[in-house]
Amino acid sequence: MEQSGTSTRLAGAVQDLTSELVSALRSGDRFRLAGTVAKGLGPAATGDPSLAAVRVVGADVVLPSVLLRCAPPDADDLTVFSRAVHAYPPPAEAPPTSVWSHWAMRRALLRLDASLDGAPDDDSEPEAAWLDDAPWQFLTHQLAVLAPLALPGEDCAVARVARRRPVDVARGFVRAVRRRDWLQAAGAGRWLVLLDEVPPTLGLDTGLEFVAQMGGTDARVELQVEAAQLMRTGVLV
Repeated sequence: MEQSGTSTRLAGAVQDLTSELVSALRSGDRFRLAGTVAKGLGPAATGDPSLAAVRVVGADVVLPSVLLRCAPPDADDLTVFSRAVHAYPPPAEAPPTSVWSHWAMRRALLRLDASLDGAPDDDSEPEAAWLDDAPWQFLTHQLAVLAPLALPGEDCAVARVARRRPVDVARGFVRAVRRRDWLQAAGAGRWLVLLDEVPPTLGLDTGLEFVAQMGGTDARVELQVEAAQLMRTGVLV
């Protein structure tokens, strides 16, 4: 019962944090991670899901600074981000998506402020062999989990796999929509806006609007669709 309650609090904290990010992307206002934690999630403490929520959202907690024409995060925001990076390293048996998600956070932290105390001193990539010959259904699922890596100009092994298989990602997007898996569809759609040779018959713009309409009660879906649409329209730094 206690574990269930903790999971519920974490899910709520993730939704709250993601909603704040969506609001920042839509308004163009600066997003204050430290301010959000302080007023809505509380400091990291026993039984408090705030820092874990930052880890779940991953590198997307700095997405407004990456996609919008606004200043980098303040030092206290980066401190919160850094604490989440270092508090939840992936265990030895962690799946590749967890390892890559953690790497994405470390890389984002290094890029934003390499001088920050405790910032990682390199951004060496994990391996991505598990995706090389993955069936298109599994590939799409994994890419959706790693949607924070779908950024303009991003060059990493996962992005290179996605660039080699635009038709497979498009098939996965359609499958996710048909299965009403709106979060997977939104994550796949975010990748698709960055890929060349996406079949024009896919109707990606209409598809993203439909995903937003149907899955909009989930802030995580809203975040991925908002990011995809910003990248699609070129409203970037």
